[in-house]
Amino acid sequence: MKLKFAKKASSISNVILLIRKDENLGTYPLTPKQVKYISTRIKKGQDSFVLSDYDSNIYVETCGIRSNGAVLEKMRLQGASICKALNTIKAKEVILLSNACLEIHTLALAEGMALANYQFLKYFADAKKRRNSLKIIHLFGKNITKKGIRETNNIIEGNYLSRDLVNEPQSFLTAPQMSEEFKKMGAEAGFTVEVWERKKIEAQKMGGILAVNKGSVQPPTFNILEWKPENAVNSKPYVLVGKGIVYDTGGLSLKPTANSMDLMKCDMGGAAAVSGAIYSIAKNKLPIHVVALVPATDNRPGGDAYAPGDVITMYSGKTVEVLNTDAEGRLVLADALHYAGKLNPELVLDFATLTGSAMRAIGVHGTVCMGTATAKTKRQLKDAGDNTFERLVEFPFWDEYGEHLKSQIADIKNLGKAEGGAISAGKFLEHFISYPWMHFDIAGPAFLTSPEPYKPYGGTGVGVRLLHEFFKNLSTGNE
Repeated sequence: MKLKFAKKASSISNVILLIRKDENLGTYPLTPKQVKYISTRIKKGQDSFVLSDYDSNIYVETCGIRSNGAVLEKMRLQGASICKALNTIKAKEVILLSNACLEIHTLALAEGMALANYQFLKYFADAKKRRNSLKIIHLFGKNITKKGIRETNNIIEGNYLSRDLVNEPQSFLTAPQMSEEFKKMGAEAGFTVEVWERKKIEAQKMGGILAVNKGSVQPPTFNILEWKPENAVNSKPYVLVGKGIVYDTGGLSLKPTANSMDLMKCDMGGAAAVSGAIYSIAKNKLPIHVVALVPATDNRPGGDAYAPGDVITMYSGKTVEVLNTDAEGRLVLADALHYAGKLNPELVLDFATLTGSAMRAIGVHGTVCMGTATAKTKRQLKDAGDNTFERLVEFPFWDEYGEHLKSQIADIKNLGKAEGGAISAGKFLEHFISYPWMHFDIAGPAFLTSPEPYKPYGGTGVGVRLLHEFFKNLSTGNE
C-alpha cells in the first residue's frame, strides 16, 4: 500500500474526513445536507461515524489539538477500522481530507490503515483471491506535506520488510538467505552490507556464533549493515545489534513443551527489527551514522552440536559454561556486542526475542528493556516508544542478578535462575560491553498468534517504528 499526495480533493467515491469539532466544514467538498448532518452528529458527541450512499461512503473522524502517544494511537486504531471497512466493500483507493488537524494526526491515521492492510500471502495458491483490494490512500489538506507522506511511506515499508522476514519459514530464510535479503534492502535504501561467512567468522574466533551453529547443516553469517551519510550529526556511530536465530529447536536442550517450536521461525525478530529500522532510516536519509550487526544461524541438535556442560571461548576471550543450549541467543549476541565495541560507538541498542521470562512478565503489549545508558537516553527511548505505541518497560538491572551467572569452571555460565530470567539474560550480555548500552527483549511483541487492529497474525515489525522515531529525534535535535 502507498500513501500519495493529492493536489486537489478529487472525486473519489470513498472519502475519509478528519476534522476538528470546531472547524468550518464549508472548506470541504460537501453538500449543505451533509454539512448539517455531520455537524448534528458531532454536537451529539459522536467522534466517529459513516455517511453511506449507494455508491460512496464518507468516514468521519475527529481530532483534537493535543498530540501525544495515546492520541496518535487512537488515530492509528481508527485508521485500522476504516481499512477493514474499505476492504470489505472492495475499495481500491480512498482520499483522506484534513484541513485543521495537525499533520501528525493525519499521518497516524493513514499509518494505521497501511499497517492494517499488510498481508503475507507468498505461500498461498490463491493469493490473488485473498489479496486486499485497498492499494492507495490519497491525502489532501492544508497541513499535509509531500515530505511527511514520503517519510511515512518509508517507515511503513521498513515495517513491512521486517514483518516479511519474521513470517518467512526457515525452509527459505536460512542464515545465508537472510544475508541476501539484507543486500536487497541495502541496494534499495542506500546502505552498505558486508557479510562475513564461516571462514571469516572462524578467523575472528567468534566462539558463540560458531558453537550455536555446530549442529546445523547451514553455515552461519555475520552481517554488518551501515548507513553513513556525509552530513551525519554524530561523530561516533550508533550501533544496533539484532539476534538472527532463523530457527530455534533448542539444540540438544530440545524444547520440551507442546507447540513450543511451532513459532520458532520468529527467533530472528531482532534481526528483522534492526534491518527494517536501518532501511527506513536510510530511505528517509536521516543525517545520522548507524551500523546494524546481525549474527545469524539456526540452532539444531544435529551432527556435532554443542552440548550442556561444554565450555566455549567467546570472541572477547571470556569462557562460558553452557548449561542449556536453548539459551543460545545470548551467545551469538555476545560476540556481536564485543565487535560493536571495536567501532567506538556512541550507544549500542540490541534487540532480541531472548526470553520467555520477558513475555510472561508483560505479555505482547510492550518490550522489556534494561541497560547502562544515561537517564536522558532512556527517557528519549521511552518517549519514542510512547509516540509509536511500541512501549518500553524498564526492568531493574541490579548487580544481584549477575550473581546467578557464576560458574564453578568458567568465567560465567549461560543460564541463571528461572526467577528474573529476563534480567539475568541481560546481565550475561553486560559481560561483553564497554560502552553505553540498552537491551530490548522483544520475545512478547515480535510475533502475534492473535491479531490486533493494525498488527496481523505473525510478525509485527516491532522496533522499526520506535528506532526510526528515536533516531529522527536525535538527528533533528527534537528531544
